[in-house]
Amino acid sequence: MTKQKIVVLTGAGISAESGLKTFRDSDGLWEGYNIEEVATPEAWHKNPSLVQQFYNERRKAVIEAEPNKAHILLSELENSYDVQIITQNIDNLHERAGSTKILHLHGEIIKSRSSSNPNDIYPINGWELKMGEMCKAGYQLRPHIVWFGESVPMIDTATKMVSEADVFVIVGTSLQVYPAAGLISYAKTNIPIYVVDPKPLSINNKKVQYIQEKALAGLEKLVNSLNG
Repeated sequence: MTKQKIVVLTGAGISAESGLKTFRDSDGLWEGYNIEEVATPEAWHKNPSLVQQFYNERRKAVIEAEPNKAHILLSELENSYDVQIITQNIDNLHERAGSTKILHLHGEIIKSRSSSNPNDIYPINGWELKMGEMCKAGYQLRPHIVWFGESVPMIDTATKMVSEADVFVIVGTSLQVYPAAGLISYAKTNIPIYVVDPKPLSINNKKVQYIQEKALAGLEKLVNSLNG
């Protein structure tokens, strides 16, 4: 029998319970940095060393963090469902928790890419990417991250995944960053949609079922409901 397809959109809230912070926690600051100084193409051109330093620090934090039970619950859902995760997070905690189908909308911090060719991607050994490390064509390597103001190359794949879902789940995201925030509009009109977040989100869809909890507590309730 074909398994039901559950598509899960995850945001920073699910990794916050592993100790990883989001810039939205502190009025536009991300670990004390202005986003415009470290997470835009203009920042890279203006001060690449600062950008590298910022992402090296984030990468070190990711490597030191561990997946939490919310990540593990999603991986365990694969025992009963075809679970596909679309994540706005740049960490690899879903992978480390055991999930097997993960689409990173905003890139992956454990990888680098050519500053000339966005499709020329490399793994990073350890937590530090240094100025002077070059791609095979001789261009400086930069973090494999989609910065503010850059296009989101995986969004078309994500919209197709959502359009084919039997169940759509949104966990730990305020749905304020586009185009990810628009994914809900691609879900079929007759499927259940669950939103797990401690703050109520203004979604114009009567079929949305809200679970006003943090990621772990909310996913525990959702899994119990699905397996009911």
